[in-house]
Amino acid sequence: MVSSMPELSPSEWNVFLKNYPHAHILQTVEWGNLKAAFGWEVVRLATEAGNIGAQVLFRRLPLGFTLGYIPKGPIGEQHQSTLFGESWFKQEMDIYRDFWMQVDRLCRHRRAVFLKVEPDLWERNHHAQSVYTPKGFRLSHHAIQPPRTLIVDLRDDEQHILARMKQKTRYNIRLAIKKGVMVKESDDLDLFFRLMQITGKRDQFGIHHPSYYRAAFNHFHPIDGCRLFIAEYFGEPLAAIMVFVHGARAWYFYGASSDEYREFMPTYLLQWEAMRWAKQRDCLAYDLWGVPDERLEMLEAQFANRSNGLWGIYRFKRGFGGQLMRSQGPWDRVYQPVLYAFYQWWFRRRQVD
Repeated sequence: MVSSMPELSPSEWNVFLKNYPHAHILQTVEWGNLKAAFGWEVVRLATEAGNIGAQVLFRRLPLGFTLGYIPKGPIGEQHQSTLFGESWFKQEMDIYRDFWMQVDRLCRHRRAVFLKVEPDLWERNHHAQSVYTPKGFRLSHHAIQPPRTLIVDLRDDEQHILARMKQKTRYNIRLAIKKGVMVKESDDLDLFFRLMQITGKRDQFGIHHPSYYRAAFNHFHPIDGCRLFIAEYFGEPLAAIMVFVHGARAWYFYGASSDEYREFMPTYLLQWEAMRWAKQRDCLAYDLWGVPDERLEMLEAQFANRSNGLWGIYRFKRGFGGQLMRSQGPWDRVYQPVLYAFYQWWFRRRQVD
């Protein structure tokens, strides 16, 4: 019989994470606290041996049901992932079977319709849809986090990092410097949100409530896990990005720009300065976080003619010399088959609409 795993407090979870310094930022206490402030319940579980654990999020649904979600987890000794290469997940080991039994109990207790798992693992073949799905799960076509991304290798010196970029991107970085664009750190979240509103309206995408960006910054900035960079032209703010770090990785999650002086290329210089900051923090990888979920050949063939969704920013991100990577999964573990079928129908309808 499998003994029950206790739920961990935030301080106990931090002790667990000390053994896994390269865990994804979405498994940190701070990220859990951020999501808890916006409607998610957070539960943290780990085995007594401390060799596997996960931060599990639950979202309330109508009629007392919930959605369970493990973002970029679980974490454990047999979960091996590299920043740029192959990764694997030894799902069939007894310790993982026991762990999933405990997660099942947790999900059933909270009346979860299903549990979605987006592991912090890369596909073995980055150019093909993953065919691996752990026993007891099914491959889902609905990802919460963007499955595909570009990761810039920061292990070389700055000149080699620049050399891997597209020629036009290097030119734009130098142009911004030549024109007098300056990048500085800031805590002006009101300014950041005003730029987000301009960007959302111009590029036709939804943005968070200002309280969300403020909470994200306030959770991570005090632990030196977040920076807000502003690009200015003689005191006039042109663009801003919010960058996060944990372990050896940095992530570009949020960015915005004004409609003024866009020809001075402030967004290019912003990314370069953020990469330089991450490298100074001993980060090995800079995750540009989200491009269309298509193979490289399709991306390169179509990016010049498409601007919808993530296509509009792929043209920008591709220039920084990042490696195209795709996460394994997502995987769904179903507890309420009828309600899960309704969810799948709803998701298909939303894609069509």
